[in-house]
Amino acid sequence: MQVTVRDNNVDQALRALKKKMQREGVFREMKLRRNYEKPSEKKARERAEALRRHRKLMRKRMEREGY
Repeated sequence: MQVTVRDNNVDQALRALKKKMQREGVFREMKLRRNYEKPSEKKARERAEALRRHRKLMRKRMEREGY
């Protein structure tokens, strides 16, 4: 990951870097790796995340299509 610093404006570059890291999911992955997660817990969490994503997608689709 690379961010350019323009006109010695480090604050702006830092904000851009944080935004990129957030979009890539780096912070989320760091949080998950802090503690060991049992395979069964990981499977349940991933299933719940997929269900949430699916419900959100269906909600948006219903809104758009007006069913």
